[in-house]
Amino acid sequence: MRFVALALLPLALTVGACSVESVSAESQGTAIPAGAADVAARLQNSPRHAEWAMIPAAPGSRDSIAAWVVYPERRDNAPVVVVIHEIFGLSSWVRGVADQLAADGFIAIAPDLLSIERGGATTDSMAAADARAMIQRVTPDKMNAMVAAVGQYGMNLPAAKKVYGVVGYCWGGSASFNHAVFNAPGLKAAVVYYGSSPSAEDIAKVRIPVLGLYGEDDQRVNATIGRADSTIKAIGGTFEQHIYAGAGHGFLRAQDQRPANLEAARRAWPETLRWFRRHLN
Repeated sequence: MRFVALALLPLALTVGACSVESVSAESQGTAIPAGAADVAARLQNSPRHAEWAMIPAAPGSRDSIAAWVVYPERRDNAPVVVVIHEIFGLSSWVRGVADQLAADGFIAIAPDLLSIERGGATTDSMAAADARAMIQRVTPDKMNAMVAAVGQYGMNLPAAKKVYGVVGYCWGGSASFNHAVFNAPGLKAAVVYYGSSPSAEDIAKVRIPVLGLYGEDDQRVNATIGRADSTIKAIGGTFEQHIYAGAGHGFLRAQDQRPANLEAARRAWPETLRWFRRHLN
């Protein structure tokens, strides 16, 4: 089954530099990534070609990054989007996000940034507590080097355009913003789902457009939005942010935990596609 993204016209209450999205009664379709409860069935029934790849961490390196690669069905070359996982490592849910990105026309690559720590093994069945402990060893420098290597791998695929973007969730949201600071060759856009912003000193290095998507009930993260907004404005960059009314942290995964999470997911995903289609094409 092919899922087609719907263009939404969000209703918003402007608060400072951010917009708090209101809930619409209008039907908005199902062309969003599956929530955690539904992702297994979505992956099982996906018609898209997907495969595991082992990507060298650096030229000549013996270390390889395990990554899930999903291809769109289209007649021309596609932009690449690197999907950065949560603190739990590369889960089925993250692979489901990659599958939806491919349904929407992108080559999606979801690297397992813990696979080197595990000698090349993936973390899909790893206990959450073990993943949390292991991810502490993935420093921003290590993360950026791995994501850049994955981005270069993606751009070198025969079916790819020579550009890539990054999107991340929770820990991966912060990583996505940090990768925008890194300014790797070919990187053209970043999307941050409920991830904390870097320091103002680091944000001042950003040279690509960044989109931030946040739940209203997530002040731990939202308290860091202001410095991103003011710093990127000061350097003449592009930072757009949306805060979704009543939604909590992790709303895209936790769509079934509260109605506001599902509404936030339905509004955030079209914004994600709009951002990548504007800046990767």
